[in-house]
Amino acid sequence: MRVVALVNQKGGSGKSTLAACLAVAAQEAGERVFLIDMDPQKSLLKWGHRRQDKNMPVEAVMAAKLEAAIAALARGRVTLVIVDTPATDSPAADAAMRAADLCLIPARPTIFDIWASEATRGKLKTLSKDYAFVLNQCPPLQESQRVSDGAAAVEAMGGLLRPFVVARVDYQEAAREGMGVTEIDTEGKAAEEVRHLWSSLKRRLSRLKHAEKGARRAA
Repeated sequence: MRVVALVNQKGGSGKSTLAACLAVAAQEAGERVFLIDMDPQKSLLKWGHRRQDKNMPVEAVMAAKLEAAIAALARGRVTLVIVDTPATDSPAADAAMRAADLCLIPARPTIFDIWASEATRGKLKTLSKDYAFVLNQCPPLQESQRVSDGAAAVEAMGGLLRPFVVARVDYQEAAREGMGVTEIDTEGKAAEEVRHLWSSLKRRLSRLKHAEKGARRAA
């Protein structure tokens, strides 16, 4: 079982929407997914209530109970846990960072988001946690200078998963219906982006697993 936490101290980066869409894409690819909502706004939990999918539970978990909850899930059939966190430097965000195998840092291609992402990255480096950036809510023209500058800035701070996630209506429509973008328009551009993003995330998790096995053999 692998644990992925979406973290960023800046609000409005689209963590909850991205968590939901990645979870659906992962489920479609054969993963057994469990979602944990640690954000006081409970956006992901509300999405789960609307979805009513017994095969993809969504539960709110407090920071003090996260470690025990993940340990319990690891004893079951779950293969992927996705954790949504508050947009603050908080005990919940800290607990999620510590528990995760990989932390995703969604960031819009704006200077304020990139500054906030740098602070989040600094915390993760202090905790010696693996992380990757996702450029989210990009303008439709992906080759714009703003997106290029944003990509260069976050790549300078660490790994950047691709593709970039473009601001599209499908994401909001899917969230409203308790769906993922791969369901609301299976052949749409948003669906294609998220499927490719899940593939990139899965490859990153696989590399981590191989690195851990190598470290254990060396020990």
